[in-house]
Formats: sequence, C-alpha cells, structure tokens
Amino acid sequence: MNLFDLTGKIAVITGGNQGIGYAIAEGLAGHGAHIVIANRRAEQGEAAAQTLIDRGLSAEAIAADVSSGSSVAQLTASVLERHDRIDILVNSAAVIVRKRAEDLTEDEWQFVMDVNVKGTFLCCRDVGRNMIVRRSGKIINISSNVSQVIQPLRSVYAVSKAAVSHLTRALALEWATYGVNVNAVGPGPTITDFNRKYLEEHPEDMQRAVNSIPMARLGSPSDHVGAAIFLASDASNYVTGQTLLVDGGSTLW
Repeated sequence: MNLFDLTGKIAVITGGNQGIGYAIAEGLAGHGAHIVIANRRAEQGEAAAQTLIDRGLSAEAIAADVSSGSSVAQLTASVLERHDRIDILVNSAAVIVRKRAEDLTEDEWQFVMDVNVKGTFLCCRDVGRNMIVRRSGKIINISSNVSQVIQPLRSVYAVSKAAVSHLTRALALEWATYGVNVNAVGPGPTITDFNRKYLEEHPEDMQRAVNSIPMARLGSPSDHVGAAIFLASDASNYVTGQTLLVDGGSTLW
C-alpha cells in the first residue's frame, strides 16, 4: 500500500500558477492527482497547466478571483460539473504588502485580508460543503511562519496568516466528524518569482530573514512540496487542525 498515492484524486490549487502553489501542483500531479489551477489571470493559469501537461501530468486551469464569493462559487461549480467531486483543496493564493504599520492604508489592509483570509475562507466553505456531503476530503491552507513569529514590515501579512492558521483549527474541529481533514503548511521565508525582485532590491531584508533561520538559508518552493503531499494523502488521515511549519527552524529561537 502506497500511503502517498494520489492517483485519480481531483486537486484544486488556488494560486497554483507560480511559486509555492505551482511547486505543490507539480508535486501532487507527480503522485497521480489531476490538478485544477485556479488563479485570477487566465493566461498565466493556462500556461502553468500546459507546462504540467507537457511533462506528462494531468492538469487544467480555471480563472477565479478568490476574494469574490461569486467567483469562488463559479469555480467550485465548474470543477464539480467536470469531475463530480473535489478531493483536495490547496489554498495558496496570497498577497503581501511590506510597509511600516504606521504607513499602511486602510485599502492595503483590506486588500491583504480579502485575499489571504476571506479568500481562504470562501474556498474552504464552498469546497467544504461538497466534502461534507461526500464525508471525505483534504484541505491544505498555506499559512506562514509569521503566524507565530514576527518579521519587520509585515504586520498585516502576519495578522492574515495567523488568521489562516486559526481558521484551519476552527474548520478542522467543525468538520472532523465528516471525514474532512483541514491542515496548513507554514512556510518560512522562501524565494519565489513573486518576491525575488523585492529581495534583490532590499538585501538587508533578505539578510535579516537568513539570520532568523537556524539552517541559514531561505527556502525554495520545492521545500514545501513534501509537506503538502503528506497532508493531501492517506498518510495524514489522523492529522487535522495542524500548521506544519516548514521554515528551516525559524520559530526555534
């Protein structure tokens, strides 16, 4: 018995067109899952799905804005119409605003909370309804190590990710009796295409992040794939409500 076999599973991955989301999409597909990449920009999602297909993996893309309830509802309905079920949901879509707290605007605060917290909740709620009926499902929210420790210039982002980890616990408790496992992965500082330019332009911020990690390096998207495969598979059937920190030990100090 292969505990990590995902053959035939339908996995929806928000923000799956780049960074950690794409790495997880590739990892789950490599273990047999059919991937539905959901992101706001249709062309980017389709390109990411095509890259997986070109590698002999099973994938498609559906454009969706996770901060919009109607868009999430349409995404969920489209996947269910095509595949009749959703076995795995990975909520990876996220945004960040790096500013001193006193300089943050109300709009910037709301922007981060709408995508990171509201978007995660909407996707969990709509997909969770189907999983509850089927009495089976794995939900993986992408939180962050800053749900537990704080880094400068990331106040609203840290608050949003703490909310994601707490939402994970709340949903895990409510849905445990329905056979729905809800967990989170908490990446430490990770270099992706999304933040590479910022880190290159702010080497002091990059060095500060490296100094906060006992393993003395930033993560890469591939570092988070194993945790996602574990949480999506039968290997984690008795695990729920957890935020699995994949952070090089940054919360140990």
